Amino acid sequence: MLDRFLTDPEASGPYDWHGWSDPGRWRRRWAENGLLGEDGGYLMVVSGADRLGFVAWHKVVTSRFSYCWNVGINLLPEARGSGFGTQAQRLLVRYLFAHTQIARIEAITDAANIAEQRALEKAGFTQEGVLRSYAFRDGEWRDAMLYSVVRADIRGTDHPVRLRSLH
Repeated sequence: MLDRFLTDPEASGPYDWHGWSDPGRWRRRWAENGLLGEDGGYLMVVSGADRLGFVAWHKVVTSRFSYCWNVGINLLPEARGSGFGTQAQRLLVRYLFAHTQIARIEAITDAANIAEQRALEKAGFTQEGVLRSYAFRDGEWRDAMLYSVVRADIRGTDHPVRLRSLH
C-alpha cells in the first residue's frame, strides 16, 4: 500500500503528488528502523481490517533545548471524506503528547486543500497563518497554511479508526 503513494498520482492526491519518487524508499526505511525512530515515524491508519493510509511525524528543532513535532497524513482516495483523517490525526496528537515531552504539534497543508484544513480544525488544531510560496508543486510555488495544537488544547472522542505500527 505504501508504494502506491510513490507511484500513483491518484493515490497521493492533488496536494501531495510532487512527481515520481524513489520506489525503494519505503523498503529501505523499513529495513533501517521499521519506520519508527527518535526523530519521527509512520503509523498505519486502519478501520477493521482495511488499511486506509498513514500518519507521519518528524522532529522540528525550535531552539537549542526544545523541539516540536510536524505531522502529516495521506489516505487512499477511497478513505477520504469519511472522517477517518480527522480521527487519525486526533489519535496521533494524543499518542505524541502521551509518549513524548513536547508541548507543540504543528501541521502544514497546501492553502488550496480546504478538506485537510477542516480536518485539522476538527482534530483540534488552530490555524496560525499563511506561509507564502512555501512549496513547489506542479510547476509553481504554492502557499501553505500553518496549524498547531498544544497540550492545553487536547480533547477526546471515540471513532472506529485506529493507528497501528507497520510491524
